[in-house]
Amino acid sequence: MSYNFPATMPKLDWLTRPEDERAAASVPYRLLEAVPELSYGDEQTENMLIQGDNLEALKALLPFYAGRVKCIFIDPPYNTRSAFEHYDDNLEHTQWLGMMYPRLELLREMLTEDGSIWVSLDDAEAHYFKVMGDEIFGRKNFILDVSWQKRDGPPNDRKIASIHDHILVWAKGRLGESKKSQAEEVFNLMPRTEKADAQYQIFTELSGPDPRGPFRKIDTTANGKGGRYVESLFYAVKNPYTGEEVWPRKGTCWRHNKEEMQRLQDDNRLFWGAKGTAGTPMRKLFKDEAKQGMSSPSIWSDAGLNQHASGEMEKLFGEKAAFETPKPESLLYRVAVIASNAGDLILDSFLGSGTTAAVAHKMGRRYIGIEMGEHTETHCVPRLRKVVDGEQGGISEAVGWKGGGGFRFYRLGSPIFDEQGHIHPSIRFDHLAAHIWFSETHTPLSHKRKRSPFLGKHNETAYYLLYNGILGDKRPGGGNVLTRKILEELPAHDGPRVIYGESSRLSAATLKQLGIVFKQTPYDVKAR
Repeated sequence: MSYNFPATMPKLDWLTRPEDERAAASVPYRLLEAVPELSYGDEQTENMLIQGDNLEALKALLPFYAGRVKCIFIDPPYNTRSAFEHYDDNLEHTQWLGMMYPRLELLREMLTEDGSIWVSLDDAEAHYFKVMGDEIFGRKNFILDVSWQKRDGPPNDRKIASIHDHILVWAKGRLGESKKSQAEEVFNLMPRTEKADAQYQIFTELSGPDPRGPFRKIDTTANGKGGRYVESLFYAVKNPYTGEEVWPRKGTCWRHNKEEMQRLQDDNRLFWGAKGTAGTPMRKLFKDEAKQGMSSPSIWSDAGLNQHASGEMEKLFGEKAAFETPKPESLLYRVAVIASNAGDLILDSFLGSGTTAAVAHKMGRRYIGIEMGEHTETHCVPRLRKVVDGEQGGISEAVGWKGGGGFRFYRLGSPIFDEQGHIHPSIRFDHLAAHIWFSETHTPLSHKRKRSPFLGKHNETAYYLLYNGILGDKRPGGGNVLTRKILEELPAHDGPRVIYGESSRLSAATLKQLGIVFKQTPYDVKAR
């Protein structure tokens, strides 16, 4: 009997999926308007706190930050059918999936090629989300499901109850058939603990203490059952103290071939016990040879609890129940250590109480936090102000935080295009330039570029924008029309050129001869 399986991966389906698949594309690009009175600290900081719908905010950020975010952590509403003070968490399953799908699409675009996304969920939606996440990021890019212990014991009103949340982790991509994703290749080890270092000791030996210092004992045998037995790894090793020939224990074989075991023996790297009579030698792994950090297991029972986070909230705001399920700073610290380095950009589009931003700030990461509710002002702003001023809660002492830096507050402004597709009159050169560059190249426009009609070069094509009198002529329409004189003022490029402007005085034949593609604003500017 034969079976015909579909070539494509199965998809999760829900009632409004067709509309939800188009949602990200249909959201208009909007301006981000700075609010100086709610910003704080260093005016040159790149840290951003944005108030507004996170789907629209992500779309507004796309032309500037696509492919630039190293780590995304989100803690979306869990859809537990219980009303939180600061969230409408009572969403039907279809609505919840419809909310998450377009946001996940845009979040993927924000990641660097070696970036990763960490999504905190409970059993209500985690397994459905896993299927949807595999579809958007690719099943091969799923890294693992971390089980984070969020409470120290089960609730008394249940006979069996969960005490953990899921943190689902995906990478942006991987190179070819590599076993590891690009994110995993650059993940960091966690700092070594005292418990881990305590395994390395000075052991008693007949020949005296090893001058190379403390070591940990590693088994030299491997389980030979279940098809793992290798005949060439079954041989005798001579005990140098007793002269006895020692064989692997029953059901096992050596981990190393005969030549390697002899090399270890000659280099005094086999430990035969304090009296030299051990039935099986152990390999010595010296402390200075060990990894400088520790691998993280998939179960996190030591990354803080919800009650710890509630205590942190109470110290900050005097309101223990301000947020139903806040995340402790120690949890976000672990994510940031593994998935980012100092100076990297971290994004949280469900910022909640502001924990991700607070931890990123203290750890020297840049960050973007997005929240829709009024608690963006009532909780996130005060919390981050305290961080800038050097508050000592959470991870502050552990990372040596003393204060400094700053953040800029933004709200969503006007759409770049009106309902007729015309450029909104409030749009300035930098906004339109970023939008055009992104629509042409699908890469963000550099923040540090010199303000010029020359936007940059991509795949040997140069892009220019004549808008808002960029060449110095502030009259209406001044310098926005492509003429011979204007063309001579533009930075030269020996190759194809794309020039946006209100109109062109050069003939089609001349443009073709000069290798120029002219695009008229607003009609040739892609609104989506």
